[in-house]
Amino acid sequence: MKPNNTQIEILVLFNSENGSTYRMAQAIARGINSYPGAKAVLKQVPRIMALKDEQTKSFAAVPYATINELPLYDGIAFGSAVHFGNMTADMRYFLDQSVTIWTQRKLEGVPATVFMSAGSGAGREGAILSFWNTLAVHGMLIVPVGINGASEIDQSVPQGNTVFGASSLTGNKMSPRPSEGELQIAKLQGYALAKAAKGHRLTSEATAEIVPALQENQIEAKLKALNIELPEAPAPVGNYKPYRISGNQVFINQVALINGKIAHPGIIGTDISQEQAKEATRQTMLNVLSVLKQATGGDLNRVRQAVQLTGFFNTAAGYANHAVLMNEASNLLVEIMGESGMHTRGTVGASSLPLNSAVEIQAIFELKD
Repeated sequence: MKPNNTQIEILVLFNSENGSTYRMAQAIARGINSYPGAKAVLKQVPRIMALKDEQTKSFAAVPYATINELPLYDGIAFGSAVHFGNMTADMRYFLDQSVTIWTQRKLEGVPATVFMSAGSGAGREGAILSFWNTLAVHGMLIVPVGINGASEIDQSVPQGNTVFGASSLTGNKMSPRPSEGELQIAKLQGYALAKAAKGHRLTSEATAEIVPALQENQIEAKLKALNIELPEAPAPVGNYKPYRISGNQVFINQVALINGKIAHPGIIGTDISQEQAKEATRQTMLNVLSVLKQATGGDLNRVRQAVQLTGFFNTAAGYANHAVLMNEASNLLVEIMGESGMHTRGTVGASSLPLNSAVEIQAIFELKD
């Protein structure tokens, strides 16, 4: 569905037994179709138990919907009879199958509205509001009918209209049901839904162009906000590469080099203080990120997640604050990359490290496909 950028398609999904909800659905569809560029698609939910005389019903030829097609529409109108202040069992069972759609957030922001038929009218507003609970959990944009058309309908007969959604008092026989007024409210509700769906489509199209650009600069913007400037990636000082990509993983190893010299060299607790060791750890992590940027062709947004950091610290025997030092690297990485920067970690004490560095960090990152 969603065939092009000019036409929107809205599903009118209903469950009807005697035809009243179906006639309301038809009115909703007329309202949708009256909005320029909008098309209504009428479908019904599958039944738990088939009606004995279903083939004689006016809605017998209306096709059944599948749960997986819901995200294909620009908007959805849900219609059901009122059963004990709630939707029908058929509608409830159908929506209970939408867990996967919910976890994948496929209906977030999609406009939705509810219309219902109530025999006596008892509980109809509560039923619509209870219906909204499911739509809200999906993150759908709920479109109520408000007071559209309320002042224009015949007030001499009972009407089922509510500010939440159109409804029909099917048990009231003072006039044919649904009444002309109830059908008119439903038509206006369909028009309002189409209007909201069109706005959602236009917003989605605009966002589709903006979001990738924002995502592309996300890490750079974070670095700028934190006033962090990555150093030049240190060049190898031996017969090895600064990084190696294997599959989707990047392997990096760095020490506390800055401008070709080791920052705060020596044994932690003997030659340098713990605060100096923290500065060396931070510098080492910045070097890791510089090499990572080189490995990603200059785009750190290509990193799916940090996998593992292992910190080696030049310490005397008995030193026990390795984790405190390593927190400098871990905190910096998460501060810059957010949830993607969360990693597993190891810390090791060593009697010496290359170039008399106080710190060495091994890092593994996973790249996006």
